[in-house]
Amino acid sequence: MLLQRFERNISVLGRSKRTFECYSRHVAALALHFQCLPTELEAEQVQDYLYELQQRSKTPSQTYFKHTVYGLRFLLKTEGLAYDYLKLPEIKREKKLPVILSREEIWRMLQSATLLKHKLLIGLLYGCGMRCMEVRNLELRHLDFDRKLVHIVQSKGNKDRYVPLSDHLIRGLITYISAERPKTYLFEGKGNGEGKDFDSRYSQRGVQWVVKSVSKAAGILKEVHTHMLRHSYATHLLEDGVNIITVQKLLGHANIESTMVYLHVCQTPDELPVSPLDKVFRVCSRSSK
Repeated sequence: MLLQRFERNISVLGRSKRTFECYSRHVAALALHFQCLPTELEAEQVQDYLYELQQRSKTPSQTYFKHTVYGLRFLLKTEGLAYDYLKLPEIKREKKLPVILSREEIWRMLQSATLLKHKLLIGLLYGCGMRCMEVRNLELRHLDFDRKLVHIVQSKGNKDRYVPLSDHLIRGLITYISAERPKTYLFEGKGNGEGKDFDSRYSQRGVQWVVKSVSKAAGILKEVHTHMLRHSYATHLLEDGVNIITVQKLLGHANIESTMVYLHVCQTPDELPVSPLDKVFRVCSRSSK
């Protein structure tokens, strides 16, 4: 079956289950639109469909368009079929610098979180530079309070890494674990755990809701998301003088290029930008006296 082969091929090539779900969902929508297998589509059909996606006002930032192209190209490639004739567009990556939270904004978020669980979520996402998936997958056995480390297991790219734990986090985690008594995952979801499809982890939507609601309560005007805390972690480490190779290892980046983007947003003490307006006030205000 085409779908089963697609899932197998994506897994064999080292892509995540989430990638399969994303690609298959978009390719399935394309197939349903034309009522035929995606491998049987003609170039004109694909071009018409992509044009229609571009015209949809509700398609956010062409994300749907992009994943449809990626999914179809990947499917045909893994099936050993040519896809050049479809004239699929090249998707250029947007070169955007990450938005960073200041240390004061991080502090305001920690102060605004009313539940200890929410404080710890914010603390781990920022204080350990963890991804949303990583904090959801965090198990009790991954916490080493004696060595003050957290073991992040089989994360993006199937890599492990160790990250230092703050003393403040350790105190909060001990209190939380003693009160809540989680069984496997540090942050567990709701439910009784029955049924094979039950996921006892805290949901992705739940983590995202915490970050957004806490940032709103803190009066932060930036559009805060979970990954922004990770961006801030990396940037603040560089500003504190940690070398970029160490930051790369702490983030679990395979390529140093992924880490180097933070060099464009960090501000070391000797490189802080100065507005020329400050000099205007400093020089001209004296002469006018």
